[in-house]
Amino acid sequence: MAPTPLPLEQMPGANAGYLPAGQEGGPRINTMSMSVLIDFIIQRTYHELMVLAELLPRKTDMERKVEIYAYAARTRHLFTRLNALVKWGNSVSKVDKSSQIMSFLDKQNMLFVETADMLARMSRETLVRARLPNFHIPAAVEVLTTGTYNRLPTCIRERIVPPDAITPAEKKQTLLRLNQVIQHRLVTGKLLPQMREFRIRNGRVTFEVKHEFSVALTVMGDSPNVPWRLLDIDILVEDKETGDGKSLVHSLQVNYIHQLIQARLVENPNALSEVYNCLHYFCQSLQLEVLYTQTLRLNYERLDDNNVNVEEYLPGVKLTVSYWRDLKSELGYRLTVQSDPSEIGRPLAVVHVPSLGAKESAEVADRAVRSEHLSMERLIVHTVYIRSVSRLSDLKLEFQALLKDVDCEFNLQGTPAILTVPVLSPCLRAEQIHITIDTHTGMFRCHVPKHLDCPITDEMQDCLNGDRSKLPALLSELRFWITHRRCEKTLQHLPATATETLPFLTLPEQELLQSGRHKIYVKLHRHPNIILVVQLKEKPLMPNEMEYTFHLGFVVYQKDESDVPDDSAKQLVSVVSQPPSEIPKFYTKLMRLIEFDTFVATHGPGTEVDEISPHKRKSSGDILAPPAKQQKTIFPAYFIPELAHVVAMCDEKIPFLNLAQTLSKHRIPHSGLQVEANATSLVLKILALPQPGNNHHLTNASNAEQKQMPPASNFSSMPKIEQHVWDDLMKRVLSISVRSQTNKNSQVRIWVVEFVFYSTPLQSTHQKEQGSRRTVYLTYEQANHDFNKTVEELLNDWSKIVYLYTLVYDFAEHLRNKRLSLGDMLVVKSYSYVNLLLGYGPKKEVTCNIYWSVQSHGLRLTFVGGISAVNAHSMMRDQLAQHLNQQHSLTAIAHILHETYNPMSSIAKLPVLPLLGIPRPQVPVLSFCMLPQSPCLMRLTYQAVYCLELRFRANRLVSIRDGASSRFERNVIEEFTPIQGLKAFLSKYVDESAVYRGRGPHEDDNPLSPMGLEDNFGGPSSVAGVSAGGSSPFLGAGMRGPQSPRDSGLRFPAPHTPPSSSNPHTPASPHPSAGGGGGSGGQNHGNFNLTSPPAPHLPHPSPGGLMPSSPLNPQPSPHMVHSPGPNTLYMQSHQDSPFTAMSPANNNWPGSPSMPRPSPRPGQSPEHKSTGGGGAGVGGTAIGTRGSINRPWAGAVPTLLTHEALETLCRPSPHPNKDINVTDMSPLERFLGCVYMRRQLHRNIQSEETLTALNSTEPGVVLFKVDGLQCQVMLNQLHMQSLHLKVTQLPPTPDKPTFPLNPDDLLVIEQYFDTRVAAPPYRPNALHSICRLLNLPVHVLKDFVQIMRLEMKPELGGEQLKWTVQMCMRMPPSAVPIVPIGNASVVLGRMKILFFLHITRIPYNGKDWKDSPSLVLPIVHDIATNLTQVAERREQVQSPMMAAASTLLRRFADFGGQQNQCSLFPAVTDLLTNLQLTADLPPPPPNQAIGPVGVGVGVGVGVGVVGSSPNAMIPMQQLQPQVGHGPQ
Repeated sequence: MAPTPLPLEQMPGANAGYLPAGQEGGPRINTMSMSVLIDFIIQRTYHELMVLAELLPRKTDMERKVEIYAYAARTRHLFTRLNALVKWGNSVSKVDKSSQIMSFLDKQNMLFVETADMLARMSRETLVRARLPNFHIPAAVEVLTTGTYNRLPTCIRERIVPPDAITPAEKKQTLLRLNQVIQHRLVTGKLLPQMREFRIRNGRVTFEVKHEFSVALTVMGDSPNVPWRLLDIDILVEDKETGDGKSLVHSLQVNYIHQLIQARLVENPNALSEVYNCLHYFCQSLQLEVLYTQTLRLNYERLDDNNVNVEEYLPGVKLTVSYWRDLKSELGYRLTVQSDPSEIGRPLAVVHVPSLGAKESAEVADRAVRSEHLSMERLIVHTVYIRSVSRLSDLKLEFQALLKDVDCEFNLQGTPAILTVPVLSPCLRAEQIHITIDTHTGMFRCHVPKHLDCPITDEMQDCLNGDRSKLPALLSELRFWITHRRCEKTLQHLPATATETLPFLTLPEQELLQSGRHKIYVKLHRHPNIILVVQLKEKPLMPNEMEYTFHLGFVVYQKDESDVPDDSAKQLVSVVSQPPSEIPKFYTKLMRLIEFDTFVATHGPGTEVDEISPHKRKSSGDILAPPAKQQKTIFPAYFIPELAHVVAMCDEKIPFLNLAQTLSKHRIPHSGLQVEANATSLVLKILALPQPGNNHHLTNASNAEQKQMPPASNFSSMPKIEQHVWDDLMKRVLSISVRSQTNKNSQVRIWVVEFVFYSTPLQSTHQKEQGSRRTVYLTYEQANHDFNKTVEELLNDWSKIVYLYTLVYDFAEHLRNKRLSLGDMLVVKSYSYVNLLLGYGPKKEVTCNIYWSVQSHGLRLTFVGGISAVNAHSMMRDQLAQHLNQQHSLTAIAHILHETYNPMSSIAKLPVLPLLGIPRPQVPVLSFCMLPQSPCLMRLTYQAVYCLELRFRANRLVSIRDGASSRFERNVIEEFTPIQGLKAFLSKYVDESAVYRGRGPHEDDNPLSPMGLEDNFGGPSSVAGVSAGGSSPFLGAGMRGPQSPRDSGLRFPAPHTPPSSSNPHTPASPHPSAGGGGGSGGQNHGNFNLTSPPAPHLPHPSPGGLMPSSPLNPQPSPHMVHSPGPNTLYMQSHQDSPFTAMSPANNNWPGSPSMPRPSPRPGQSPEHKSTGGGGAGVGGTAIGTRGSINRPWAGAVPTLLTHEALETLCRPSPHPNKDINVTDMSPLERFLGCVYMRRQLHRNIQSEETLTALNSTEPGVVLFKVDGLQCQVMLNQLHMQSLHLKVTQLPPTPDKPTFPLNPDDLLVIEQYFDTRVAAPPYRPNALHSICRLLNLPVHVLKDFVQIMRLEMKPELGGEQLKWTVQMCMRMPPSAVPIVPIGNASVVLGRMKILFFLHITRIPYNGKDWKDSPSLVLPIVHDIATNLTQVAERREQVQSPMMAAASTLLRRFADFGGQQNQCSLFPAVTDLLTNLQLTADLPPPPPNQAIGPVGVGVGVGVGVGVVGSSPNAMIPMQQLQPQVGHGPQ
């Protein structure tokens, strides 16, 4: 069976090149993919369209139409063909199969054809020339059988194969024999001395002449006639400077010399001498050529003709070079390198002109010529060095002859050679004159290394190179110049500057100050009017040593010659600096000159200056020799100890002398300047200081006399210093010392005054104040040079000590008095005679620092808080200081601090942060602002609208009243608004039993010394014409304060005489004078019954008579006759005044609810009587009292609260309404916020046309109506900390029928108002939004009610809702800026409603609320078209989520709306259900606090609410400037 042919692609080698690549088994060529074809057609169509779009605008209308038609027809035809092709492509599978079959058949056919072609080519071309060779059978048999081939010719072996070599033994024996022959030839022959260095090895002899050549010779036999054979020549001459490492002799030259010498060796009896002569001459010529080349290159590259010049050069003979051509000499300076003409075998010689010694000349030749390093530069340098040493040696002898009397050492050393000449003794090497010679020119050069800028060295250098007669004078000038520099170096670290001249207008007459004298002026930095003149002299016997004379001069500064100084310039006290407006004074005038005794100045106590040179040791026999450790202190030579000591002495003592002179001028005795023990420092001891301000202080009375004096009579500006107090202080002063120190940080000198006292009268708890020795350090600056000011500051600080001691002296006695219990109130933490630090409070951790202030001429207080508490007294620091400066009693301050600490701490808990959105969104307003009036009077303002007046009283009581009511007139302060309902709110915190707690019979029967109840601390009511006891014109008597919480004012004066019995419930009989002053008081108070017990309707007696005496509550004096105040007469004569309602006769206020209040304990209150036993009068009185607290003016009557009640009132606490979940606020802030919101609502009703105000018979209730609804806003009467809305449906009218709301809808509106609008934070703009919503049509309002219900109860939406919703009552910062931030976010206009919804994604898949995205959507509802959509701005790009929400609402409007139903709530529900998250949703902004919905309050605001719109306060940093503001 025939084999089956394989497919072409599976056949081996089938794809080797017979088919086109990529076409094996594939489709035929000229095919194209359908996708590529379609792509080409589309690109062509698009390209033609683009070309058409560019060309058509330039053509006419008809041409454009023709082109467009042609393009359309052409494109239509093309796509028609494409359509036909696509339809034909449905049957393309059959065509593909046929194509593959045809391709396979073609491949098989090609295979057969190629096989036949290959066979034909082989038979015709390859096999024709194929033949076998004619093999050499014999040779092959021989090689294969024997392995060798012996038939080659012998000539090949003779010519190619070398003979056998000799053995190593024979070779060694031959070389030894040859060595013997060479040695014999050398011994028997004539050998030159220069060739005595040779070595024989391996049958050859090698001669080496150092630095010239090396040659190798041998002999070719042992016969004496056999000539020498020259083997090798090596020239040893090198040029290491200019040769670049190359050989100086070419190989051809060496071959030539080799042939020449070899020729001369034949038949020459002195063959070796001939070899030496030839090579020696050649090498010397080569050396001279090298030196000549180096000289030319040195002259060309580095030197010039004036320094080195080639004078003569004879090749192979000599080379002459000259140097120091600028130096004037008869012969000149030159050297010659030449060969020895007398003896040819000697090396090159060096000849010097002028001649040098044989030793020096040989040394030069050995260094530069006869060495491995052939160098002309080394030859010249060494020659110049020897010349320099020679010249400097001559100069050294000249200096030694010049300074023969001076004990100094001259040194000549170094390379190049340097001669050092000391000019001073001792002298540093850097201060010596260094003289050397310029190697190029040969001239002398001199300098002082330490003073390179010395101008004398140039003159000395000219002198050395020329006439040397001026050399001694120049040396002397150089000594003085270096001494000047030493003085400057010595003063480098001292506060002084050395100068050689001063700008004198006229030269002083003193001989010392004449020009040309060697002197130095030393200016003291700290004393501009003092100069120190240092005179310099050479010692007669030792010119190298200096002696110094010091003079102290007093100078003044002048503008010109007409400026004549006064005699005060001669004093030590420095002149005060001139005003900056004057012309600067540049010129100096000497006033006086004082000469110092140098020995006395430098040998004071502990200030001896060693006269022995610091470089020499003291002898062992010195008695005053210091210890061995101190001998190591060696001063450098440039340091002048005498000058440093004198400058330091002047700088240190002059301020003391100035200060002592100023103290004497102020008549302050002192002991003069002294040196302390062991010479530690200077000290100026003050013997006594005067008593400060004797004529400015009044005598201070005793405590008993102060109680009897009127309040205005014991005020004094300065404390009175009693004589016994002054004597006690003087006994405690042990010493007063003045020292001078330097501040380590600023390096400024300061005065340190040390006061040493013996103990203190007031013991403190500070651990450093337990000993008997107390020191006080006071510091003063010395930089101002005004010693009068320093003394005045010292006296002022002394007054601080004295005045504070005056108060402490009395306070110490009171502190030791156990009856006053001051130790329980406070603790003395520190008393340093300058400051008194008191600790008080529950843990004694808050501190009060008391000190005397010179600037304010009074005592000042500073307060610091503790670790766990803050010190709230800092806000009334000025008032406390004023009280202390008036009373001068630390005991009173201690009582005030103790009594007011708790209420002040409570007040400090109130927030004082600025808030935005009240009343305008972008104007910040302080929430609370504390305005202290006196130590016991504080005013609190709330949002700059309301004001509270607080008075601190004894027995832990505080009285509070409305600060908007004037205390001097019967009107309201313009800046503030009365707080409606304040009295009723405060009454809920009144503890009536606390007012009478601790009262005893003796307190009622024996009242203490009287003073005003409220204004005993210099308060506003202490003004003349206003009674000292009343805090308000609404109070009755002048010497009484606020009564019990339900007291409306006492109508009869205080008792003049104490009652006869001790029954606390029996009132005293009125004084007869009260009847005459009361006018018609009998008619107004006809119901008063003075029997015991009183009727229940009687006002309570004044608690002022029930409180013990203290600085906060001094009692009225029994000797003061009371007269009714002007406000009492006013209320008695004006029966139609609204303030007469305080009377028990007018107590029928309608609708006044009964307020629960704490019950007083039996036996302590006048109204402890049971109400069940009373008649109708009792009930009527109670109603009248409760009704009066809701009056607008009722807050003007003070209300007494305990410290605990005030703490409860000011401490942040949870909201009483559990449905309102906000941050903790104080009850007072919530009450004032509600009152403020109610006030703003009333203003909105008056300004809005759509709201109609209604009259209300109930106080504090805002009643208004909108379209079909009547709204009533009132405070919660239970706690008065929240506002409540009551909405009722109005009956329909014939002309305007209404659609009633369900009761559930009304309840939702009320709850939303309570928990979202009128809740913290209190923002009035939220009221605008809710009022605008209430004014909407009923069908639209119902949808808003549904949104409110869904916001408050998100669970009503079911599980299908993906988002929670929250209505924004104010414009949030993160929303689209359509409305200014913070304004009302509900806007009505043109039958459209704009409002904002804040939606948050409900967490899923285990996520948290904080990770949920949120979005603020501006929604617009068109009432006319019933269309709800997202408000969009054309110029703003929407976010993806905003665009998705807008698309969703548009789709709902197109397909999901119903015509007979409002589309608002359905659209919002559809949005919350179907809004999906997108992949590119950005994370929530950082200012958005995300949390669950339903826990926020107020305008969609609260803790943990979603988004940024519910923020309680809009941060000021997030506000953007907006145009316009919302309604106020």
